[in-house]
Parts: sequence; structure tokens; C-alpha cells
Amino acid sequence: MSETIPPLRRAKIARYFKQMPLRDHQEHILALSGLWKIAITNPNDPEFPSLGIFRCMAKLIQKGVTNKDWLLRCQNMYIPYYAAHIIGSYTMNKPGFADKAVKSNVFQPLMELIRGKISWVEKRVALRALGHLASHEATFEAVAEHEAEVVEAAIDIASTCLKEVYEKFVALKESERLEYHRNLLTRGHGDLELENRKAEEWASQLQCWSLYLLDCFACRERSLELICKKRFLKDLCGMWGGLVNPTSPAGIGLLRTLCDTQMGRESVADLEEVVVNLCNVSRSSDDRQHMAIDSLLQLLRDPVTRYKVLDTTAPVLADLVELRSMGGKPKVGQAIMQTLLQDYHKIKFGELNLKSERTKRTLKELWELKVERVKRESLMNEEEIREKKVLAGILKQEGNREFGSGDIEKAVMKYTEALDLCPLKTKKERIVLHSNRAQCHLLLREPEAALSDTTRALCLSNVASACVHSKSLWRRSQAYDMKGLAKESLMDCLMFISDRFGSRERKGFKIPHYAARMVNKQMNATWLFASVKLNWNATQQEPERFCGPK
Repeated sequence: MSETIPPLRRAKIARYFKQMPLRDHQEHILALSGLWKIAITNPNDPEFPSLGIFRCMAKLIQKGVTNKDWLLRCQNMYIPYYAAHIIGSYTMNKPGFADKAVKSNVFQPLMELIRGKISWVEKRVALRALGHLASHEATFEAVAEHEAEVVEAAIDIASTCLKEVYEKFVALKESERLEYHRNLLTRGHGDLELENRKAEEWASQLQCWSLYLLDCFACRERSLELICKKRFLKDLCGMWGGLVNPTSPAGIGLLRTLCDTQMGRESVADLEEVVVNLCNVSRSSDDRQHMAIDSLLQLLRDPVTRYKVLDTTAPVLADLVELRSMGGKPKVGQAIMQTLLQDYHKIKFGELNLKSERTKRTLKELWELKVERVKRESLMNEEEIREKKVLAGILKQEGNREFGSGDIEKAVMKYTEALDLCPLKTKKERIVLHSNRAQCHLLLREPEAALSDTTRALCLSNVASACVHSKSLWRRSQAYDMKGLAKESLMDCLMFISDRFGSRERKGFKIPHYAARMVNKQMNATWLFASVKLNWNATQQEPERFCGPK
């Protein structure tokens, strides 16, 4: 590396890469650590990929898998991890590098790690590398040559990795944990709390990299019969990435990809639990909200699946028709409205009969609100609009008085009358009316109605102003809490705190105690290992000790 003459430098580096797997030297780990840092910071630099780094890393991984004595000697245990990470970094962006990696025979060594020949730590980086290889058109077929094994392994890891990480690391006492795991997690500078936090992050990444690999097959409509098994589709609903991995599409992202395919849509539509989960995410502050909405719209646009899911989705999506742009797509609310009402004329004139009265009522109300009422108000003059606004304001005040006196049912009636009168253009007034009515529904223990009103208020607030209506966020968080949906409640509560924090002077701002209690409650409920720990405690099973490579 210190050689200043380029041809000599390249020759020496290439020779080192050839000799490294053949030698047993304590300095290998230092060299690999340095290469790992270079690969992370400069993944598009062609120097090392052109000099044989992929073949070198593949041989080192294979040596670690097949030679247990060598692996357990000195610090060699770290080598397969770093080698797989280096392969993943260099194949991340450049298809040409990925092609070199495939031709350097990296696939089989990576698969050995994915099969669990060493530990879950190496699985994580091997899945990352294999996901990058599968993401490029130039190298996808090389991965697909072993399609069934790769897909089945990814499904198995996605479904079981949280249990594995909990049993083989998190549940163990500090003294029982493998030292090299602890050092890799914290870079040798951590304590028990940091180890646990990083283990949660890595477990989530292990799951999300599995889903990413599956997505590479699903988007090409490959292995759908394996991916679309009922049990796995249900499990996908709980694979959300957690707060430690917010940028991953996670389970919702894979469901969206599946909904782009005929088999995927039919499989999802047959599972009400999955459709309900998509509905919950579509009315939440989750960054994946737009993916859930896309999935539901795909199901509704397909005549084969539309009437399987319409009764479940219509009341939820009707709350979102005021949305503007989302996920890079403009006029999302308009697309939702058009999809819901695409065959309403058949229902209206008796050509199509729906079994659910609730669905009929929802579509009728949507037609009245977004079609008939828009027409009527467009014909009104300014004076008529002003009169309606004043009357709605009077009814709102009456509702406030009824609320203050404790007559919540009457308050709901007054707010409803006010919404019927309040012009659609006066969005700020409608926000307050929906939010006030939602508060009434909370007191009446009607969480579904509260969800509807708070969602409508939030959609209107995104249109009417640059910021969200924080009261509605808090109220929706409470409604989700009533329904036992901890993740959705947590996301709304965190958004509420973020909005409050951003709208005030940072100095001296304190999180309201009621919000802090809600966050604490939902953080415990949504902890990545919560269900695994529950099962662990129920079975009183001793954790399986890690005894080195298999």
C-alpha cells in the first residue's frame, strides 16, 4: 500500500491477495480490517476488485468454513465476517464489480455462511452480499442457478433469525457471550447496554436483508409459489424493521412487490389478516405508509381480488382521499377516490349488489362528499359559502359547550352537523371539527371512529399547512393503543413529540409526561425480541450454546 510507483503497487497488492489465503499469519486480521474500512468508504474504487480481492475473500471464507482448527486459532474467527462484508461493499453499486465477484466464485462460500456453518453474525453479511449480487441484472441469474435453496434459506432466516439472535446472544449472560461477537458489535468499545442495542439492530438487519433478497426474486416473478405461502405472508406483517432500521422496506416492501404480481395479489387477498395489517399501516405515521396504500390499490384495481378486499379496505381508504403527494407520487388521494368509486355507478343503479351495508354506506358517503358536494359548492357564490362557514362555526361552539358539560353524544352530533355544513374549501375549520369529534369518540371508547376522524384531520392538515395537526396525532396514537396496535400507536406518538419539539424553541422543551408514558409502554410492546422472549420464558428452555463452526 505504501508503494509509490503504480505498476509496482498493483503487482504487490495482486500478489498479496493471491498469497493471503495460503498463509497463516496473525497480521491477516489487521489487513482485512483495513480493507474493510476502504471498501466501506470507497465501494466504487476499481483498484482492489481488479487485482483479485474477490477470489481472495472467497478463499478465506471457504477456509474458515472447512478448517475449524485454523478458524479458532488467534483472531482468525473474525476473518470470514470481514471477508463477506468486503464482498458486499464492493458489489453494492457496480454491476461490473458484481460480475467479477461471481466469476471469482464467491457464491458457494457465501452460501456456506448463509447455511449457518459459522454463526448468525456471518449470516448477516453473507445475506447482504448475496442480496447485492441478486439486485444486478448482470449477476441475478448466477444467484438464480440455486434459486430454490437461496429462497428457502432466506425465508427460513427471515422467520427464525430473531429467535436465533435472542437465544445465542441476547439471552446469554455477559460471560457466556462469544467475545468476537461482542467485539464486532461494539468495535471493542462497548458495554452490555450497547451490545444489546447493536444486537437488536443487527438482528433487524439480518431479517431485512433476507427480505431484500426475496424481493429480488419476487420483482422478477420468480419463486412466488415459495414466497406466497400463507404462514410466511402472515409472518411478513410483523417484519417491520423496527425503529433501529427505519429505511428498510421490510415486510411491507415485499408485500407491495408481491401485489404487483397476479399470484401475489390473489395470495394476499385470501388472507384477511394481511389485508388488515396493510390497512393499519396505510393509516399510520410509518415511513412505509405509501407502500401499504400502493398494495391496497393494486388489490382493488384487479377485478379478481377487488371484491375479496373491498369490504375491509373501503372504510380505511375513504379516510385518505384528501392526501396529496406521498412516496414521490402526486395526487394520491385522488387515485384512492377514483379506485374506490370506479364502479360506483353500477352500485348506484342496481347493476352491482354489495353484501356489506357498511361498504355501501362508505362508498355512498364518499360519492356524496367528493362528487355531489363538490359540484354543489362550486355553484355557490361567496356569500353562500360565508354563511355556511358561519353556521358551521356556531355548531362547533355548541359542540364545545356540550363537550364541556359532559354530554359527549350530543357533542358528536353537533360536530357532525357542523361538518355537513362546513365548506370543503375551509380545510382548517374541518381539521378542528374532525379532531374534536375524534376526542369524543375516544371518550366513548370508539377507537375505530376516532381513527377515521383523526386520519381525515391529518390528511387535511398536510394539505392546508406545512405541518401536521399534532393534537390529531396524539389522539390517533391513543386510538391505536385502545385497539392494541402498539407499533402504529408508537409511530404516531413519536411523530407527535417530533412535531411538538420542532414547533417550539428547543431550549427548555420537555416531552409531555403523558406522551413519555405512551412511548415507554409501546417501546416495550414493540421491542424486537418481545415475542421471542415471551416464548422463551414460557418454555423455560435453556439457550443452545455456540460451540464453534459446524
